Amino acid sequence: MGFTISQILFVLAMEVILRAAEKVASPADLGGGCCTPPLKAFMDDTTILCSKENETRRMLVRIDALMNLSRKRFKPKNSQNLSIIKGNLNEDVCFKVPVKKYQ
Repeated sequence: MGFTISQILFVLAMEVILRAAEKVASPADLGGGCCTPPLKAFMDDTTILCSKENETRRMLVRIDALMNLSRKRFKPKNSQNLSIIKGNLNEDVCFKVPVKKYQ
């Protein structure tokens, strides 16, 4: 059991980073007139939902830059990517989280 304020501060900090990052992509079109924000998050799990590959790549670059500013980093071994186009898995598209060593 940890100190409760730590989790609250973490979620608040992540919310600021994610809100700043989601401005580079438009809401994802799910079809049938249904749209969803490009970022979904729960604690330290984040999902990027974009309608276009270039928006997803811009989102990753933006999130990485914001994480760098906050002196945080991703763990690439814990990151996964999945590209679905028109209901089919597209294995040709691969998204990677940069591996950086911050000083």
